[in-house]
Amino acid sequence: MKHSTPYGPEAFQKDTGVSRETLDRLKAYADLLLVWNKKINLIGPSTAPDLWTRHMLDSAQLFPLIPAGTRTLVDLGSGAGFPGLVLGIMGIPGITLVESDQRKCSFLREAARIAGASVTVLAKRIEDIAPFPADVITARALAPVAELLAWSAPFLTKSSLFIFPKGQNVEVELTEAHKRWRITVDQRPSRTDPRGTILCIGEVSRVGTDQPADQSGR
Repeated sequence: MKHSTPYGPEAFQKDTGVSRETLDRLKAYADLLLVWNKKINLIGPSTAPDLWTRHMLDSAQLFPLIPAGTRTLVDLGSGAGFPGLVLGIMGIPGITLVESDQRKCSFLREAARIAGASVTVLAKRIEDIAPFPADVITARALAPVAELLAWSAPFLTKSSLFIFPKGQNVEVELTEAHKRWRITVDQRPSRTDPRGTILCIGEVSRVGTDQPADQSGR
């Protein structure tokens, strides 16, 4: 996405259609992130000038892919809050941010507070979380698809949807994932990276069984 002037909040609002109130909440989050980023590594310093494209819009582009009626969303490896906190600020309900780094969790709680986002922050490793069903599972720049599906097994139901932004190695990752998982895949082009793809994955079960990966058959 090319712009003659630096991409900022106003361009983001034009591209996403968020309300002025929502934009103000996102701006408060972004401002806090830049302050905290001087103390702890939330985003790469080289991406800070492009915060509103590289991180905010990159997360917001998932919003229209989330099914109407979604009540629970688990964001794995939330880090600085992308995409989970952005989606929460934009109005997706029932979001759980999973992050094992305690300092990043402190940031996420403070960012959620000042942005008025109703999210739950779990300061745990993914494998230590008590299982619960999720309508949608997201993860950004965390791990290959096969690993993400394995980590997501405790949250999986027959209707769960996985939404994973991916880069240019997506086909290699999908080839590996198909060895272990039976899945349906819808690939969408990224709005922020010409080499990027957004994977929407459903109907997930382990190879060799028709049951969801957690075997509960929910």
